[in-house]
Amino acid sequence: MAKWDTKTTENLLLAVLKLKNISEAKKFFRDLLTQQEIIEFGKRWQAAKMLADKVSYVEIEKKTGLSSTTIARISKWLNKGMGGYKLMLNRLHHNPVLERRGLY
Repeated sequence: MAKWDTKTTENLLLAVLKLKNISEAKKFFRDLLTQQEIIEFGKRWQAAKMLADKVSYVEIEKKTGLSSTTIARISKWLNKGMGGYKLMLNRLHHNPVLERRGLY
């Protein structure tokens, strides 16, 4: 398996950090990823939020179409990963502007 934490991926992450708003993010990610990849990442993020809200695997599977294996993997990363999911869940949860706009 290839190492993911490289200078190349660091450069990608630096580019992501330069995005200023949703419009820029949509443009960048649509050029970078296929539509299906964007949809898949969106479903994984939705599953992470649902897991944090203690929604059952069955309900998450029904709502997202993700497999139970993928949901279990997301759960593992949510609870024992590097803390990225929890960081963003906490950051977004405490942002009333995003909540008012329906972005969380």
